[in-house]
Amino acid sequence: MSQSIETCPGPEPGDDHPHAERGGDSCRQGSLFRAELPGIVAGLLESCRDPETFHHLNLVGLPSREVVVQLLEGCNRILFPGYFGDQDLDETSLPYRLGLEVNRLFERLSQQITLSIRHECRRYQNICTQCLERGQQEAVTLLKKMPGLRRLLADDVRAAYAGDPAAKTYDEIIFSYPSLAAITAYRIAHELVLQEIPLLPRMISEQTHSHTGIDIHPGARIGRHFFIDHGTGVVIGETTIIGDRVRLYQGVTLGALSLRMDQEGDLLRHSKRHPTIEDGVTIYAGATILGGDTIIGAGSVIGGNVWLTRSVPPGTTVMIETPHLRYRESG
Repeated sequence: MSQSIETCPGPEPGDDHPHAERGGDSCRQGSLFRAELPGIVAGLLESCRDPETFHHLNLVGLPSREVVVQLLEGCNRILFPGYFGDQDLDETSLPYRLGLEVNRLFERLSQQITLSIRHECRRYQNICTQCLERGQQEAVTLLKKMPGLRRLLADDVRAAYAGDPAAKTYDEIIFSYPSLAAITAYRIAHELVLQEIPLLPRMISEQTHSHTGIDIHPGARIGRHFFIDHGTGVVIGETTIIGDRVRLYQGVTLGALSLRMDQEGDLLRHSKRHPTIEDGVTIYAGATILGGDTIIGAGSVIGGNVWLTRSVPPGTTVMIETPHLRYRESG
């Protein structure tokens, strides 16, 4: 098959305009610039040999970010049938469609779990002998949890409807609320954390973080009937514990204080670094709550823009004093 190649335009015959040679000059300049490219490639190759930089050569494959997106889409079609993908479902077609989705999801999920496990084996220089079998087993384990996840997420949808007067229907929440998308991805990723699957849970949570602006670490423990109103800028750290019926607003941070250094100079990565939020707590926009020893007691209300690094007894309201406002009339 012939393939056309774009060439630089030359001057038209008889064209004596002073800029008639411009096309040819542009081609010559382009060639000069392209002559620099081999040197650039050589510099990149040299940087790849630098032990202080990172590459992933001669190792097993990594999970695919593109397939992670497909996994989330497939999970949504199973967790909320008829809302995503084929929306013409009925009682007759549902068994066929669910069977198709489950089989497709099993293949993709087992492959990505296997790649995650193999990467971890190679990272610790272990011999990987049953990664494929375990990948398939863990995929089945997650799929068996889907009915329970459906019930858990239905409770989250009801929490959103109860907590947001602007919500007109449950369908509106499922279709359009970024907070529900983030919570859904979190609940899937968290189950994979409980199954001790490396890498993949964080890829799922960060994919959703980039899409919604809501950052929920898959290691966090979050109870039932959870709602994030608006959601943009919410951060929930790895060791956070959240009880039932908790409501957060945009810009809330449940984070860690600066980590101490141990005697070996390593960070204390496995300590409880993030706060505990007990049942029935409401935390308003922009509040920051830090520290693994910080406990917000049940039924408390934390006002907007509050900064907390110590515990609060149950039933407490914490608010910033009303700021002094200065008004200046125009003219």
